[in-house]
Amino acid sequence: MPDALLTLLAAMTPLGELRLSIPLGILTLDMPWPLVLALSIAGNLLPIPLLLLALRTIGGRVERMDNALGSLLRWRTRSVQERWGPRIGRYGFPAIVLVVAIPLPLTGAWTGILTVWALRVPATRGLAAIATGVVIAGTIVTAATLAGIELVKIL
Repeated sequence: MPDALLTLLAAMTPLGELRLSIPLGILTLDMPWPLVLALSIAGNLLPIPLLLLALRTIGGRVERMDNALGSLLRWRTRSVQERWGPRIGRYGFPAIVLVVAIPLPLTGAWTGILTVWALRVPATRGLAAIATGVVIAGTIVTAATLAGIELVKIL
C-alpha cells in the first residue's frame, strides 16, 4: 500500500485519527511533514460529513437498540453530554473546536461529530468547528512529533 494512502487511512480511524497518522507518516514512513500534515487533515475530515449524516439519520434508532452497539452509543452520548454539554452551552463554537483540537484520547473529530449530534448543534456550525479543531490538532501533533525528533537528536 502506498505510504500516502496508509497515512490518509490512518487519519480516518476513530481511535487513531491525527495522533496516529502524523507520527506514522513522519517517523515510520519517513515522509515530509507538510505532506503528512495535509494528508492527515484530509483523512481526518473525509468521513466527518458522512458520519454526521449517518448519526442524524439513524443515531436515535441505534441508541434505542438493546445490543452492544446501542449500549456503546448511549454510554458515549451520555459521557459527551455530561462532560461537554455545559461547556458547549456556555461557549458554543470555541468549545466544539476545543473538543476536537485537544490531541488526547477520547477527543478528536469523531468525538466532535458525536458532540455536535448529541447536543443538537446545527450541522454547518458543527462541521466548521470540527474542521477548525482538526487543523489545530494536526498542527499540535506535527509540532510535538518534530520537537520529539529534535530532542532525540540532542540526547
